[in-house]
Amino acid sequence: MKVLFAGTPQFAAQYLNGLLSHNVDVVCTITQPDKPGKRGRKPLPSPVKQVATKHNLKIIQPERLSQEDIEPFHADLLLVVAYGQILNSDVLRTPKFGCINVHASLLPRWRGAAPVQRAILAGDSHTGVCIMQMDEGLDTGDILAQQSTPISPHDTAESLREKLSLLGIETLIEVIHQVSAGTQSAKPQPHQGITYAHKITKKEACCLWRVSSGDIDRSIRAFNPDPICYSFIGDLRIRIYQASIHKTEGLQGEPGEILATSKRGILVACGTGSIMLERIQLPVGKGSILTGSDIINSRSGLFTAGKQFH
Repeated sequence: MKVLFAGTPQFAAQYLNGLLSHNVDVVCTITQPDKPGKRGRKPLPSPVKQVATKHNLKIIQPERLSQEDIEPFHADLLLVVAYGQILNSDVLRTPKFGCINVHASLLPRWRGAAPVQRAILAGDSHTGVCIMQMDEGLDTGDILAQQSTPISPHDTAESLREKLSLLGIETLIEVIHQVSAGTQSAKPQPHQGITYAHKITKKEACCLWRVSSGDIDRSIRAFNPDPICYSFIGDLRIRIYQASIHKTEGLQGEPGEILATSKRGILVACGTGSIMLERIQLPVGKGSILTGSDIINSRSGLFTAGKQFH
């Protein structure tokens, strides 16, 4: 079976690696155009392009994927994993067996661009991977296969994506074999429980200290590794990579107030409860990620009790 693969980020790159390790005949890789580098640096290839280059695969990077782009490959199937474009009807009907999408949620919950982050932010106990036959809607196609996994209290978006890529690759390979043999079985998505995972904005990553410590903890995990939660001490923007909910004994303060600093980290009052900031990054020096011990040794004056995050 001749397969086209469309994807862009690291999550998709892991699927491409999985397909190649199972000797799937990927005749072309489709990915988004290279993004401009920061501060005038040369454009950066997507993770999918990097994998495709390593394996000497054919690569195309159209601004907008069209039927004319894929017709020359006479593909049997187009696999789509976090490509970043909605495909039109002409593209969808070009491959012999149509187009199949890997979506990182238990559809119809969290249709859309950011299902992993939204599941963590909502406090969902489980998520999963759906393999679906694509139609013209936004993640509305019939489901060919589905696998679920628990979301742990320590999962970040990065660790959860890793879980889902491992979970979904074997399922995708099985679906490809079923499609090739004509034995696949698709079922419509339920009409109940539909939610949408809207694209994450950088503004959302600003810590709102008036909410509960649980809400803040979920935000820090959902926005790691991108865009990373942040807050301010004075004019300094502090990026927060890791934290944990803390049981405060006898310490109280206004939301955002530093209650104590120790080798464990910076203890901050929230609207309800408190949270220990365990790994942070300052916009000064070499930009290294600091632990509580680092802060005590070199930055303790910046994070004294009574100071306020805002």
